[in-house]
Amino acid sequence: MSDETVLPFPGASGVPPKLVAAVEALLFAAGAPLRLDALASLLPDAHPDDIRAALGVLGARCGQEDRGIVLTEVAGGWQLRTDARFASEVAQLLRAKPVKLSRAAQEVLAIVAYEQPVTKQDVDHVRGVDSGATVKNLLQRGLIRVSGRREIPGRPLEYRTTRAFLQLLSLSELSDLPTLEEASQLDE
Repeated sequence: MSDETVLPFPGASGVPPKLVAAVEALLFAAGAPLRLDALASLLPDAHPDDIRAALGVLGARCGQEDRGIVLTEVAGGWQLRTDARFASEVAQLLRAKPVKLSRAAQEVLAIVAYEQPVTKQDVDHVRGVDSGATVKNLLQRGLIRVSGRREIPGRPLEYRTTRAFLQLLSLSELSDLPTLEEASQLDE
């Protein structure tokens, strides 16, 4: 789903307004995406289908043009985010600098995302240079994680992307990444 996803929900009138408000409050307070199972555990009296319906109502409300927030499905969960139209104003308020990744970091993330699990040696082979410092930086930033060891001599560490990676790119899951063929067509 895209960053601007509005959930269609016919028959929203049957959803209890209090449940919609509770879901909105939880998403607002969380500060990070909440999965449906997390919402269900926080709202034990609500059935997961009712929570899904409440997300639909909330998504439709947030999708209206006069709203400053949108409901997005990202990193396997749901999150309230500021509308992209107001990014500069929000950044000014927070004095936040946008996340910037070096070209090396972008290359390593792309390799890990498309080939995971990968070892540092796999990354070095694709890039043609030592990627140790970049891998360490991405680990520290929480964009990749150690997922195990490869069953070969030396048992090198294997790396995978994290939920923080999905959040950074506003992706719900890895399958939302463009295929390598689609990415090469974008370059052209």
